[in-house]
Amino acid sequence: MFLRSLCTSVNTIYGVGSAILPKLARLGIRSVAELLLHYPRDWADRAKIVPLCEYRSGKVCAVVTVFAKEWFGYGRMKTLKVYIEDEGTQAVLLCFNRPWMDKQLVIGEKYMLFGRFYYKYGELQSSAFEIESVSSGTSFGKILPVYPLSSSLTQTMLRRFLSNAIKKYADEIDDELPKEIINKYNLLSKSTAIKEMHFPTSAVNLELAKKTLIYEELFYLEVMVARCVLERKKCKINYVNVDNKELKPLQKRLIERLPFSLTQGQIDAVEEINKDLASGLAMARLLQGDVGSGKTLVSFLAALNVVEEKGQAAIMAPTELLARQHAENAARLLEPLGIRIAFLTGNIKAQGRKDLLKNLLDGTIDIVVGTHALFSNDVEYKKLKLVVIDEQHRFGVTQRSLIMKKGEDTSLLMMSATPIPRTLTLTVFGDMDVSIIKDMPPGRKPVKTHLAKESNEKKVYDFVRKELEQGRQAYFVYPLIEGGDEIKDAVSMAQRLAKEVFPKYKTALIHSKIEEEDKKKTMDDFRKGKIKLLSATSVVEVGVDVPNATCMVVEHAERFGLSALHQLRGRVGRGLEQSFCFLVYSDDLTEEGKIRLKVMLENNDGFIIAEEDLKLRGPGQITGTEQSGYLDLGIANPIRDIEELERAREDVFSILESDPDLLLDDHRVIAKVLEEAPPFYEVAL
Repeated sequence: MFLRSLCTSVNTIYGVGSAILPKLARLGIRSVAELLLHYPRDWADRAKIVPLCEYRSGKVCAVVTVFAKEWFGYGRMKTLKVYIEDEGTQAVLLCFNRPWMDKQLVIGEKYMLFGRFYYKYGELQSSAFEIESVSSGTSFGKILPVYPLSSSLTQTMLRRFLSNAIKKYADEIDDELPKEIINKYNLLSKSTAIKEMHFPTSAVNLELAKKTLIYEELFYLEVMVARCVLERKKCKINYVNVDNKELKPLQKRLIERLPFSLTQGQIDAVEEINKDLASGLAMARLLQGDVGSGKTLVSFLAALNVVEEKGQAAIMAPTELLARQHAENAARLLEPLGIRIAFLTGNIKAQGRKDLLKNLLDGTIDIVVGTHALFSNDVEYKKLKLVVIDEQHRFGVTQRSLIMKKGEDTSLLMMSATPIPRTLTLTVFGDMDVSIIKDMPPGRKPVKTHLAKESNEKKVYDFVRKELEQGRQAYFVYPLIEGGDEIKDAVSMAQRLAKEVFPKYKTALIHSKIEEEDKKKTMDDFRKGKIKLLSATSVVEVGVDVPNATCMVVEHAERFGLSALHQLRGRVGRGLEQSFCFLVYSDDLTEEGKIRLKVMLENNDGFIIAEEDLKLRGPGQITGTEQSGYLDLGIANPIRDIEELERAREDVFSILESDPDLLLDDHRVIAKVLEEAPPFYEVAL
């Protein structure tokens, strides 16, 4: 049977009683399969002796003698302190919440010790250690798994449960990869890989087990991607049938009305989209471009293509602020062409909403712009042929699929100002074609970025004041709306900026909890120059376009993700004047934190920043798939394992292009796995 078919309750494993079940459940372990898929986060090599004197090199693994014991603290805080020594070095073990060790550890006896030590209060200490008698110990001399834990579970308990599960079930586990693939890369059988993953017989076999299970995960991830690609190729569209990339009459009319020329990147993207829409296949395209590169205009041109063919387009943005801005721009640019625009959010009043929904259903509306309200149950379209999703990483996979279901054979254009690293274009967006706008509108200067300690904030304020004196505007962004005890927040700082720091200039406050109408008025006044300073949260991260704003000050910058900082920096530099971004960080920021912020200092390239952000945060948060199960990887890491990912992708496409129905004998195992025990949820992007 396949591993994921082992749905038997974990209480069938010897040692797992009713008291243990809820503790395992907190780790997401309810079945035998989930237990076996609970891979170690690390491995402890206890075959190599590391004496106490070499504690800086990693974890100590040594034979020690107990020579004294004492207790410190009172009541519930009373803690055992055990004095140990090996050849010439003494140390102490702090036995927090382990009072039973008083009987277990006998003065004068020798023990095998494994743990991480540090120098504190004038002595060598460890509170995270494992210890067992030299005479009766069983773990030393082996490579032991180190598991993620929760509640009061211990490594010893999990090792025992896994050992019992492997003895009972491992030999029954079938391979999930075709024999040709296993032989091609000299992989282990699935049964052996699981055994070696949890209890390696050697370092070489552990690496082989990792290689096998990593490849298998990435193989099935790419199977899902490839099936989406092939499925789209089968999906014929009837409303266009001319295979060309020529501009439509409506597109030409819009371009002629613009007071500027499109960049080459915009032209290429429009041509690629037109070619997709004329191909007879449902388009699935990811449009990437840095902040301010003109993606929104490209999406309007894409919408005009389907409107020309009597279809409707929906443009979805993550916030009402951004959706309203898109709707206003669409009305300004497209209504003179005779295009009927509507704006739909959850805040539309009942009667207005009723009329709008009626017009959507009868086709009176050509393009609707809105938030997640676009896929509400009561929203129906006459002929939805294009869905544009702006800032796609802010929508979960489920939300994306809901809006797609509102039409039949609907094309999809996803836009991202957070550049998607190559690792993710091969996985999460692997079934999509990619357009990249690399150039920026002419005349724009790169934003100059500066790092500043919190104690030097006066210099930052002085610089911003000089910009304000020249008629410019500025943003001040904070991690919290209000109530920050140790860190600044937008509400209190709005008052301080207005009364103490910049009393001559009008300051306003904007954050997510402010009413939409008030937000709209504030942003309108900021655009018109009536307001000179905005104290805000990251609500201004996307979509706000004020060319006269030249200063972006982000306080407590270490609390923001790199991609969020890049987005915030992109709010300035949208006019012809030189713009500046100040990243203000805590005086006691760690060296690691400073290195992270230096990525922003040294790079304006969003792709480099996105790669670094992906390393720090993982793929789920960046792509909106964190809650979807789509990237629920057990051991593979698309960044670290990029070469395996590319090999798996090549193998999968080769198999599915030659045998799409998986009818060949060696490929039947793939079909069986997908039918009986799929590793990932089948989620359409």
